Amino acid sequence: MSDEERDRFEIPKEMRSMAEAGLEQARKTFEKFLASAEAAAGSIEECGHTVGAGARDLRAKAIANAEKNVQASLDHAQSLLHARDLTEVTRLHGEYVQTQMRTLAEQASEMAQIMTKTTMEAAKPKG
Repeated sequence: MSDEERDRFEIPKEMRSMAEAGLEQARKTFEKFLASAEAAAGSIEECGHTVGAGARDLRAKAIANAEKNVQASLDHAQSLLHARDLTEVTRLHGEYVQTQMRTLAEQASEMAQIMTKTTMEAAKPKG
């Protein structure tokens, strides 16, 4: 047996099928969650014009972030299913974690900016 054959990381066909079915179910569940989140966030918008505008911005950003993060996770899981060996799994996971940490930090900063702007606008004297 060659080194390449020994190092090859094979995922059994049945396990791969189960994982792919699980990913598809996760995608469907996320779509349902997203629809519910949009409906719930829509009701928050009715709480006043200034706060409502901020809520709309915050909702839009939160939904966009959630979509991006879940899609990245599902794409990562899909890439792991097709990894050729354990070294590739490790590399892919490391890249994913680094990218997600940067992404989450950027998203948190953007959300904080929206909240700060909304708070400042809501606190301005009316008149």
